[in-house]
Amino acid sequence: MTSGRTRLEARDLELAYGDTVVVDGLDVDVVDGTITAVIGPNGCGKSTLLRALARLIPTRRGHVLLDGERIDRIPTREVAKVLGVLPQTPVAPEGLTVADLVARGRHPHQTWYRQWSSDDESAVAEALGWTGMTDFAERTIDTLSGGQRQRVWISMALAQGTDLLLLDEPTTFLDLAHQVDVLDLVERLHTERGRTVVMVLHDLNLAARYAGRLVAMRDGRIVAAGPPGDVLTAELLREVFELDAHVVADPVSGTPLVVPIGRRHRRPGSSRGGRPAPPDRRTA
Repeated sequence: MTSGRTRLEARDLELAYGDTVVVDGLDVDVVDGTITAVIGPNGCGKSTLLRALARLIPTRRGHVLLDGERIDRIPTREVAKVLGVLPQTPVAPEGLTVADLVARGRHPHQTWYRQWSSDDESAVAEALGWTGMTDFAERTIDTLSGGQRQRVWISMALAQGTDLLLLDEPTTFLDLAHQVDVLDLVERLHTERGRTVVMVLHDLNLAARYAGRLVAMRDGRIVAAGPPGDVLTAELLREVFELDAHVVADPVSGTPLVVPIGRRHRRPGSSRGGRPAPPDRRTA
């Protein structure tokens, strides 16, 4: 399924809020036909990186390229036809129905001379059907559960017709069953609809199970990137998360499974010691 073509990339990226630099000197590539999960401790710059890739915040230095072209030089409407974004805490206007929200995904395809059409109607119906939300079309967003709301937002991205999706913590505030449900849907988007996905996740085990590639960040830099089995090691967990853990094979998927040790179960006489300085591995 992977073509090997780079769809989205960042080069020497520096991102800041005011005088505070959050991401510094970062390079990353998003390859067509892959699911990439960005992992790292709170405040390491994961969501900031995703927002820059989506052109939601400006860069202080460096550039983001979409299909080889600087994304800040591409018209907004053209970007929206290629790249869909699900922010961390999306908010819908009060009283908006599911169908109305999903229909907003068609806005990039409309102009003054091309208004709502049967193609738009079909795209919305297909997106609702594909995510299992057809029966909820006339319900208002505020009457849905958290998992159902995430399905609606993903439906909107589907209706948008993009083949590149950026998802910022799509499982936040969901219980485990709904987290798995949403990530199963993301995986189907990838395997059955050919979507390239980049998502920020906190749960390392779910990231390893659903993503073919992990990008581990700390302090605004990339510490490691590659297949889950190469990235999720006891050494990296200690370096990036300051966490003592065993890494074993997931009995269901065979992917790495992180088993934290914690203070209570640490062997007598063992010590975590100081955190070593991360190596300079900026290129992902």
